[in-house]
Amino acid sequence: MSRRFGDRKDATRVRGMDSMHYIMPLMYPNRCDNEAFISEMIDLTNAMAWLEKRNAAKPEYKYNAFQLIVTAVLKTITQRPQLNRFYANYNLYQRNDVSAAFTIKKQFRDESDEGLAFIHAKPTDTIETVHDEIHRQVSYVRYEGKDQSTESMDFIQKLPFKKLIGAGARFLDRRGWMPRSVIATDPFQSSVVLANLGSIKLHAGYHHLTNWGTTSVFVVIGEIKPRKLLCADGEERLLTSVDIGLTVDERISDGFYCSRAVQLLRKLLENPELLERPLEEKVEI
Repeated sequence: MSRRFGDRKDATRVRGMDSMHYIMPLMYPNRCDNEAFISEMIDLTNAMAWLEKRNAAKPEYKYNAFQLIVTAVLKTITQRPQLNRFYANYNLYQRNDVSAAFTIKKQFRDESDEGLAFIHAKPTDTIETVHDEIHRQVSYVRYEGKDQSTESMDFIQKLPFKKLIGAGARFLDRRGWMPRSVIATDPFQSSVVLANLGSIKLHAGYHHLTNWGTTSVFVVIGEIKPRKLLCADGEERLLTSVDIGLTVDERISDGFYCSRAVQLLRKLLENPELLERPLEEKVEI
């Protein structure tokens, strides 16, 4: 598709929208003023059994629940594309690709640095390709060097006139003109940012949206642990589950659309074999 006037290099402007979506950014221009929170507890019994089976066949680099959740979120956004929208400079845009970002703690020590991982998903990706890409990026950040955006930030830190630099950066960001080298792995330029708080033994909470960048969806993952859950047959059972907290810019879609997206995410995690199929392959909910 050719680029039209008003499009950005990373997204296409949504044209012909209804009046509410046109007026909303005029009334509430900041992303942080439009946060909607969703909390879900998801049964991971089938997912844990799937992981055990898969890791028995490929023990050299094990699959884990975080990779399953990243893949499920990417598949959900691929199939529910309104979640891949953002407002910038009062206009609504549809992002050109689906991506996910998260931070990597190089070592579990207070003084350890963090790195940034950025996953560019393809419609043909599966849990296997996402697993391999996460492994590649985590290994690079922990053992080889810094990601591109961190290197750019280190350089900018040495420059004078930081207030002018900040004002200029925000001006460029609103228009999608930031240099690619600066935002290459900036998590706030992705479709979704994930925070795996369970890896540091914390409960799921909510992450605020940011006015910087273009991210309209945040996913916070809590600690995976056994809980008593009420099953479909009316009996309480001790099942392995996870709490997930989502923060969404409520301007990008309506509540019904987001509800269906959460239902899809739940179905994918409760039926992990669906993640063995390409992200673009339709799943009925």
